[in-house]
Amino acid sequence: MAEQNQPQIKKSVIKLSITVVAMFGFGFALVPLYDVFCEVTGLNGKTASEATTYQANGIDESRTITVQFLSRTAKNAAWQFKPEMNSIQVHPGEMKFVKFYAKNNTGADAVAQAVPSVSPGQAANYFQKIECFCFNQQPLQANEDVWMPLQFYVDPELPEDVTELTLSYTLYDVTATTDS
Repeated sequence: MAEQNQPQIKKSVIKLSITVVAMFGFGFALVPLYDVFCEVTGLNGKTASEATTYQANGIDESRTITVQFLSRTAKNAAWQFKPEMNSIQVHPGEMKFVKFYAKNNTGADAVAQAVPSVSPGQAANYFQKIECFCFNQQPLQANEDVWMPLQFYVDPELPEDVTELTLSYTLYDVTATTDS
């Protein structure tokens, strides 16, 4: 009887092996697929990772948008990190400049990377960063501090129902991942 089931067992093992390989491959493909999906749809609040040029298409002074700034450090980052102000009023199309403070509170040289997010997620495509400390890693010597620039504008094409958006940064310690 066991000999009669050998072909069936062999087919099942092959099918299960193919399923495992396919699932493993799909797991690796999810991250880049998710990134593309978020970039296209503007979901998850992901902003552009490169500078944009200022598009002087006029300032819409009939609208005022409140931009709130939040900052946090990841668990392993022994840094102090905060915006110079909690919020700012902007007219769509108007260029603004703000700064974020960072201090390396460790006793050693360290490198940090800020990762931005905008909410509501639909507004991420309209929040245009001209200059941002988040584009580069930030190396600081032990106990050094710095004011880091953010220059931005809100695209006038932002949907009319969005009157407030939040720009949030999480600062990660990436010292271990950088080449010395």
